[in-house]
Amino acid sequence: MFVVGLTGGIGAGKSAVSERFARLGVPVIDTDVIARELTAPAGAALPAIRRAFGDCVFAHADELDRATLRRLVFADATARARLEAILHPRIRQSVGQALATLDAPYALLVVPLLLETGAYADVVQRILLVDCPEAVRIERVMARSALTRAEVEAILAVQLRDDARRAAADDRLDNVGSPDALDAAVATLHSRYLALARAAGGL
Repeated sequence: MFVVGLTGGIGAGKSAVSERFARLGVPVIDTDVIARELTAPAGAALPAIRRAFGDCVFAHADELDRATLRRLVFADATARARLEAILHPRIRQSVGQALATLDAPYALLVVPLLLETGAYADVVQRILLVDCPEAVRIERVMARSALTRAEVEAILAVQLRDDARRAAADDRLDNVGSPDALDAAVATLHSRYLALARAAGGL
């Protein structure tokens, strides 16, 4: 099926955009949601994470200490690669299973590091970038997640710079306006993607 990959830097508003597509009836597969399910209590990835990092990243016997793990992997590239090697194949498998069940003109696949990893280049036919000035993104993340500016900047450091994202994207949605403006922008993109899906042989 026709798949639009949605991406953007942390704090850009990917969830706000994907929620609006979902309201229009578009199936949304969010790799962050899948990752949270894999790492929730009794999640399928927890045994491998415990073997790789030990009990220090667990708050309780079966509950991940997400803050500790986040600090660890953003401070150590080797640790980050180890975590990605655990999560990414499992996420990819879940994405494939979800796509196989869908019956719709097109689907939205939300992948924050879509452009950084290139992991879904064989799945998505078009890339939508949710864009927003970096200063605004930092303030948003600090407000919603209680992270320090240094912690947010550490996350930004492993993401593509804005100009590189813009160069790689097919479509760009500037998420700096009102909710009504965002509604209108998503509706316009939805019409475009329906037409592209029909042209590609979708339903």
